Amino acid sequence: MASAFSDSDAMERWRRFRFDFPERTLAGRTVAVAGGTGGLGSALVALLASEGARLIVGYRANRERAESLARAMQEQFGAQLTLVEGDIGDAAVRRKFLEAAHALNSPLTGAAIFPGDPARVKWTDLDAAALEDSMRVNFIGPLLLARDLGGTMESAEEGSVVFLGTMQAVAPFESSVNYAAPKAALVHATRILAKQWRHVRVNCVAPGATQAGMAESSIASGKYDSCVSSGAIPRFGRPEDVARAVRFFLEPGGYATGQVLVVDGGLTLRRDRG
Repeated sequence: MASAFSDSDAMERWRRFRFDFPERTLAGRTVAVAGGTGGLGSALVALLASEGARLIVGYRANRERAESLARAMQEQFGAQLTLVEGDIGDAAVRRKFLEAAHALNSPLTGAAIFPGDPARVKWTDLDAAALEDSMRVNFIGPLLLARDLGGTMESAEEGSVVFLGTMQAVAPFESSVNYAAPKAALVHATRILAKQWRHVRVNCVAPGATQAGMAESSIASGKYDSCVSSGAIPRFGRPEDVARAVRFFLEPGGYATGQVLVVDGGLTLRRDRG
């Protein structure tokens, strides 16, 4: 008995070595990038703008930087960014993302959620307030935004949510618990949401020592130099590395969900060499 779900025409094409690799599949599609003006988020915005995506870009408070990014995307790619200001932990700010998507008159098909804070508090100084603040910024806000945006895409029966994690969420690094624990919760939430939703794919990208974003100051200080000199990693990460990984998960019709892609050059596996 023949399968009711197989595609006989496609199978015949593949037997003749004819494969379909469409390009610019996000052109004209609406994607929200929360935290899109930061060192890593802005690289994703540039990549998506180069493809012709319609972009809703969120930022917390630095209006000058957001407007500078918007000008750069207009000059480089002719892209018009829709900017949303504020803390995504605030329900009113999350509504602005949905209102912006509605105003573009184009269904929201993707959301990359980058906001976070390195939460650098010494272990000996850690208290309830610091832990609660890190949980709010690194887990609660991103999860609630995913609920709101993902719920809209689930209703439309198409979409992708991508969280930004960290290598510290998948491997133990000393003195990182205040930052790593909420991000580890986000990794687990990725899998739960991927199981819970039927039409929205949910994945997470976990960067390593990258020369932009939260790790920038640590790299500049020489903290990770031994990782390169020892051969644990061939080089430091670049924002483009992370952007391409996130873009993979945003691909319309993608076939991966509930996954965590660690983009760290192998550091979590070979950090003992440093």
